[in-house]
Amino acid sequence: MNTLPSQIVIENVLQCKIRGKVAYQSHFPASVGLQLTYVKPFDSTIVKGYQRPVDLKRCKDFSKYLSMGEDALFTPILLNAASNWEFFSYDRQRPAYGRLICRGKASLMDGQHRMGGIQNYIRETNADLNVPFLAFHCLDEDEEIKLFDTINTKAKGIGTSLSKFLRRDSDDISWVATELIALKESPFFHIGSIIGKRSKGRHVTLQNLYRSLHYLTSDNLLSSLSKEEKLAASLCYYDTIRQTFSDEWNDYKGYRLVHIVCLDALSIAGRDVLSNCLVNGKKQLDHSEIQRHVKRLSLDWSVEGPLKYLKGISGSRALASN
Repeated sequence: MNTLPSQIVIENVLQCKIRGKVAYQSHFPASVGLQLTYVKPFDSTIVKGYQRPVDLKRCKDFSKYLSMGEDALFTPILLNAASNWEFFSYDRQRPAYGRLICRGKASLMDGQHRMGGIQNYIRETNADLNVPFLAFHCLDEDEEIKLFDTINTKAKGIGTSLSKFLRRDSDDISWVATELIALKESPFFHIGSIIGKRSKGRHVTLQNLYRSLHYLTSDNLLSSLSKEEKLAASLCYYDTIRQTFSDEWNDYKGYRLVHIVCLDALSIAGRDVLSNCLVNGKKQLDHSEIQRHVKRLSLDWSVEGPLKYLKGISGSRALASN
């Protein structure tokens, strides 16, 4: 499983210590990396395995990501060389810089799907690319499993709200959602959270608002608007709701108006409202017509009212159809 037909040399390697453990940092061509690494499956009868089966869709998605070219950056894979790799410095003046002589394969601890995607990519494109790596000189089986468990259970992602914020320059809806929370004149200025962390008074996350905006602007006519026009339309619609139902909008505990299920319902219904309020099919909104539609809403928004048990997107769609 971890044997090589012949040794492989990796040049330009930095040797370091991480918490007392010797490690190596460098890169190798993808074609070489595929020969140099192997996975220990959880159901192996040969080694003490721990890796889950590879998800082919994740590999395919990563391969597609790599096709973006120079913008497709990715983090180093993590390896355990298990004493199969030996380091030799180039000279005494730079003892931490040299080459690795690899006499056996390294266990792939983190990066199984990246390597799977890379394999797909080089097979489909007949191209090669450099794969960065960090390899521990030697971890025993239990240390390797413990580190794998830590990486996959303790690490916390950035969250979908912050992800949308980071994509605001390349995604119109992310930009509109961010602006609706950031603008002082917006009805979401005091109740929205960009980073996704809810706190007292801030109960609508950027991800929540992103989804609502997706419902609001999914009509063909609205989706063709520029991001500035989408912002103006959504700002007009939501602010009309706030002004019409100011008490309900500002009392989250007493009313369900800005609870996510109801906000999504208003957005689903608002798609038809905005489409009908575009003057002669143009990109100019009839504000008085929007106000007329909003004022026709005659619902009891109280938390103990008929909307008390409304939940999920099915509840949003049911409310929007009324």
